[in-house]
Amino acid sequence: MITPESPDVGAARPGGRAWVSRVVLLLVAVISTVIVVRLVGQVDWEAVWAALTHLSWWQPVVLVALVLVRQILLAMPLRFFIRGVTFYRATINDLGATLMSMIAPTPSDIALRVAMFKSWGVSAAKGLAGTVMNSLTFYIARFSAPLLGFVLLFAVGESPSYRWFELLSIAVAVVILVTVLLIVRSDPLARAVGTRSAQVVRRFRKTVDPDRWADACQRFRADISERFRGGFVWAVASQAGMMVVDLALLMLCLRFVGVSADQVGFVWIAIAYLFAFPLTVFPLWGIGIVDALILAALVEAGGPEVEAAAVAALIVWRGFTVGLPVLLGAIAVLMWRREVATTDVTRGTPNRI
Repeated sequence: MITPESPDVGAARPGGRAWVSRVVLLLVAVISTVIVVRLVGQVDWEAVWAALTHLSWWQPVVLVALVLVRQILLAMPLRFFIRGVTFYRATINDLGATLMSMIAPTPSDIALRVAMFKSWGVSAAKGLAGTVMNSLTFYIARFSAPLLGFVLLFAVGESPSYRWFELLSIAVAVVILVTVLLIVRSDPLARAVGTRSAQVVRRFRKTVDPDRWADACQRFRADISERFRGGFVWAVASQAGMMVVDLALLMLCLRFVGVSADQVGFVWIAIAYLFAFPLTVFPLWGIGIVDALILAALVEAGGPEVEAAAVAALIVWRGFTVGLPVLLGAIAVLMWRREVATTDVTRGTPNRI
């Protein structure tokens, strides 16, 4: 997360606190997973393996193709918010950042993004502003997901029960949306948002400077306002499209390992996914927490007999949606380095990457 108090990206070094935060969040994920799985019941791992053997040779090919579409949609806001960044470059940039976020603490991913932007002739300020908007549009889509979940629940006549808690997620999405709209509306509003936000954060962190935050919000508005009007709606739509593809991947994984539509219909898969998706805010897309909640919802909808196959499907889903992007990120970085090296040779300058 980039804040007005963050050091210069080029000079930043990952601190110990970043690793501590990651360890704490991962521990929360593990504990939550254990609790939910215990509530679901003992997993029959032999049955899980048997379900995995249902996969045919062509089915992973379909999943790989969908993951590629998912990653392109996930990166699209960079194209909409940053002049000079094509869909290809946006995807390369996002995949590279995904790789860095997995192998090193923040701000290593931001540093790589900025290096890529500079190699394409995009200023660091414009690149960072577009990156922030990329994150914000994703957060809006992420925390809005339960809204459609409520719609589906009411459509099938089911009570939300404990899911009323998800209204908090929707409220977060509304706050982010309103904040973004206020910042881009005018310089005075941008400064007011920065000042007010700093005053709130200052209650917990005394070193926060409201004037500095106000200046940062004003600069952010200047860097993003040119592209915001024509890009924001399309950016949010691309993130919604990404979730649709992600949901399709989950459904196909379930069908591929033997969970039929008669056992768990698409609407119940969608409900399970939409209410769990806000928790992808945790490391590795909420691996553990999200999976456990989806598993609990699927077992509730289809009965204990679908549990083993559902676990197998979630293993496949996570392997493709979390593991594959890391591999693609490594390929993306190599492609970018080759592009820069070729450009340097053409210009007759030494390659410094």
